Amino acid sequence: MAPQVCMGAAMTCSFGVAPSTLIVLPENRTLTGPPAATIMDNKPIVNIPPFGICSSPSNPTVIAATAAALGVLTPMPCVPLTLAPWAPGVPTVLIGNMPALDANSKLMCSWGGVIAITSPGQTTVMLP
Repeated sequence: MAPQVCMGAAMTCSFGVAPSTLIVLPENRTLTGPPAATIMDNKPIVNIPPFGICSSPSNPTVIAATAAALGVLTPMPCVPLTLAPWAPGVPTVLIGNMPALDANSKLMCSWGGVIAITSPGQTTVMLP
């Protein structure tokens, strides 16, 4: 099983230019140090901050800027649009009646990007 994801996990988007950090509100009161994440921690801006600049040809602001530049792809500020939960999650581990989020889960942005966890926000320390 991949590591449990928590507040502060690093993420990237396939169409974004900068990494971002997952925000997990402490509503489920399950802590791994920082609050533990579930598959429902998928809300734009609340849980998923922007990834800098978006270059997705499906993003309406990129489409408008590209049209204004006479067809030259023009990236625009990222505003993620994530409607579905993270998938697949860990259905055997429930946090507040929702499957836990692990580092192998992905989140789809409606503009075509795939958001992935690059660092789960916690590590295992092996003592001698």
